[in-house]
Amino acid sequence: MRSGRTILAALPRPQPRGIPTIDSTRTVFWADDAVQMIDQRLLPARCEVIALRSVDAVADAIRTMAVRGAPAIGAAAAYGMALAARASAGRASAGHDSSERASTRASTAHPSQSAAGDDIARLRTDLDRAAATLIAARPTASNLAWAVHRLLAAFERSGGGDAYAVAAALLAEAEVIADADIATNRRMGAYGAALLPDVATVLHHCNTGALATVDYGTALGVVRAAHEGGKRVHVIVDETRPRLQGAKLTCWELDRLGIPHTLIVDGAAAWRMAQGGIDAVLVGADRIAANGDAANKIGTYGLAILARHHGVPFYVVAPTSTVDLQTPGGEAIVIEERDGDEVTHVEGHAVAPEGTPAFNPAFDVTPQSLISAIVTEEGVVRPPFAAGLRDAVANAGARDHGSAASLARAATPSGASTGAMSAPPREATAA
Repeated sequence: MRSGRTILAALPRPQPRGIPTIDSTRTVFWADDAVQMIDQRLLPARCEVIALRSVDAVADAIRTMAVRGAPAIGAAAAYGMALAARASAGRASAGHDSSERASTRASTAHPSQSAAGDDIARLRTDLDRAAATLIAARPTASNLAWAVHRLLAAFERSGGGDAYAVAAALLAEAEVIADADIATNRRMGAYGAALLPDVATVLHHCNTGALATVDYGTALGVVRAAHEGGKRVHVIVDETRPRLQGAKLTCWELDRLGIPHTLIVDGAAAWRMAQGGIDAVLVGADRIAANGDAANKIGTYGLAILARHHGVPFYVVAPTSTVDLQTPGGEAIVIEERDGDEVTHVEGHAVAPEGTPAFNPAFDVTPQSLISAIVTEEGVVRPPFAAGLRDAVANAGARDHGSAASLARAATPSGASTGAMSAPPREATAA
């Protein structure tokens, strides 16, 4: 069983400033028969890994944002489904053991074919319950439902048989999803880095780095790839109210990467753009509709309007697992609304009079008309987005995620593109 402590090795060790190190740990991984993840609620003061041993615990971690970021949530949900399968198999085994002890004339230590069939039927029921619990945790995130349904598909492919063998197959599929996320992010990083000039100042919203994925990052992965490729990038970091993911998480990651950055309050973005010198706005996405409308952290829509007004390119960076071709446009995207206490309180301290009503949508939807390009692992999709997004999803689906050869191919962007997608220059290949 892998240790999960291999993903952020490229990050420099922090200087002795009392800032914790993430100790080269994946954001989400499987170890010691549990879903392990960095508890992002504690950052930047403390960096701790928590072990989750039930589906309810995984769903609660997603809901309370111990883990957040669409790809990281997807991986966590996949591992949560594997956890449910193992728990179901364990209950079935315990039931057989009890039945065998009660029988004085048992002829075999293994369940009958009929019992095995019952085990698989119960496993499917348990997986359906787990799927509903996980998807309900954060309904806007497309990657969550995508990962859950991929694990259900893995169950269907398993063909039944021994419940433990099926559970092992589901865990293997979750590991493939996690590993592929890293290769996907590196591909996006290479495509996106080619869009930036050699000396660039970019404005970034929320957190889209390694902490938002299994590793490396989406929009912040573009910054990271550009930095690793020798470009001089300075990041203007929105604090990202109300939970301050930009201040707490993005600044924490950029500090370790040695990438210059400046933190601003969200309300300063307009004035900073008006001063000039912003080369691009980079954001992630939690769900992208078929027409290119993109749901992302609240405040993204406002940045897109500002970028258009000031003539600044606005790039959305997200894997094809975030693209929901079944949702025609942004008006059909369900927007999660969170507790108003997140607005009226900061770190548990009231900043508004008691009883003040608060409106707290977690996301907004940026119309595709305000988006300059969508960067995926299959290429840079430009307006009109519908055809390019369909091609990107089709190309990604053609990859055999279950083979080692596929994962190796995913680590290097192809030189070809289809539809409205464009490939990066020859020199823009992923490390």
